[in-house]
Amino acid sequence: MLDEEKTGAYIAILEEELCLAMGCTEPIAIAYCAARLRELMDCEPERILVRVSDNIQKNLKSVIVPNTGGMRGIRAATAAGYVAGDSRRDLQVIASISDDQLADIRSFLDRVPIEIGPLQTQCMLDIRISAVRGSDKAVVHIANNHSNVVYMEKNGEVLFERPYSESPEDNLQDKSVLNVADIVTFADTVDIARVEKQIERQISLNSVLAEEGLRGDWGASIGKLLLNGNEGNIEIEAMAYAAASSDARMSGCGLPAVILSGSGNQGITATMPVVRYAKRIGAPQEQLYRAMLVSDLVTIHQKTGIGRLSAYCGAISAGVGAGAGIAYLLGGGYDAVSHTIINGVAILSGTVCDGAKPSCAAKIAFAVGAGIFGYHMYRNGRQFRAGDGIVANGVEKTIAKVGTLAREGMKQTDSIILSIMLQE
Repeated sequence: MLDEEKTGAYIAILEEELCLAMGCTEPIAIAYCAARLRELMDCEPERILVRVSDNIQKNLKSVIVPNTGGMRGIRAATAAGYVAGDSRRDLQVIASISDDQLADIRSFLDRVPIEIGPLQTQCMLDIRISAVRGSDKAVVHIANNHSNVVYMEKNGEVLFERPYSESPEDNLQDKSVLNVADIVTFADTVDIARVEKQIERQISLNSVLAEEGLRGDWGASIGKLLLNGNEGNIEIEAMAYAAASSDARMSGCGLPAVILSGSGNQGITATMPVVRYAKRIGAPQEQLYRAMLVSDLVTIHQKTGIGRLSAYCGAISAGVGAGAGIAYLLGGGYDAVSHTIINGVAILSGTVCDGAKPSCAAKIAFAVGAGIFGYHMYRNGRQFRAGDGIVANGVEKTIAKVGTLAREGMKQTDSIILSIMLQE
């Protein structure tokens, strides 16, 4: 059993990470920033200037902004937040847009110039929006985390300023306490009542989103395609339910997701495979909850070294986390979980993130498949060993190497991806 200090730290990490968001979190972060800006201006501006980091621009190019009638991009997210956003709802800032407000958003886009440009920054997640009307000017700056306001200014007066660094973990819980051995011990021993509320909400809301993805005509319908002709195959079902959630989210569905590491896609990828496996084997609720703790915390642990945004596809980390959660659900302990992680990351590490869009659902499906296959390798006495590519001696060293690959090795890749995406 972990001591109370570490147990409390793990619970605090889960409480911070398992939050609600509606829609892809990057346009929502823009909308949140714009909503905070309107509160400072309290009038319609003559013009708005949006400056963003490359990763923000990448993740807004193709994804639909929820509740905007199918509009895409930075201008749509900015207008939606400025006209109709409610910042009190954090990452659900544009969850309630009426028909009248939608008409106002479209009219606002016609009337108010919104200039978009790059922000010279080392922060992967960096948003600075300013507005001008006559002699009035206001600025809101968000960095590192999707609703982490670090600066507000009105007419030259600094209203709020928070020190921040280039670290993607800036102003977040200290995650250096995470390691796979302690994650398994935590899942084994924590009083489930202390985490039940967060985990139940995650399962419930992400399951509703998956069902909508399978019911509606969203994106490329990857979830439906996977299930077609594969009924009864639990591995395909696990992949399909995770993909279906992304089908809906990336195409503007207004249902909320419980996110993980700042990403709805990662939240649903860590959730749905474990839930479907638990349903198939008839696992008791508590067994499912404890397996979810493994899936969530393994995902967070991997993402800590990578960062919130990266050229490295976050679905890979979550798919491997789901594989670890399934290994635990099916009776595996530390060895099973560790080898599942090592095998899983060895299969798909290096998969690039080329922005939020419908094809994320397909990447999610194959990430889940890699996680599950990593567990099957372990069960059959097969494994990737130290020296096999980026695989190191032990799970913690392997996770650290993946973090270095994504954080340092793929910096140039990120720039090239954006350059390619912006070519018409």
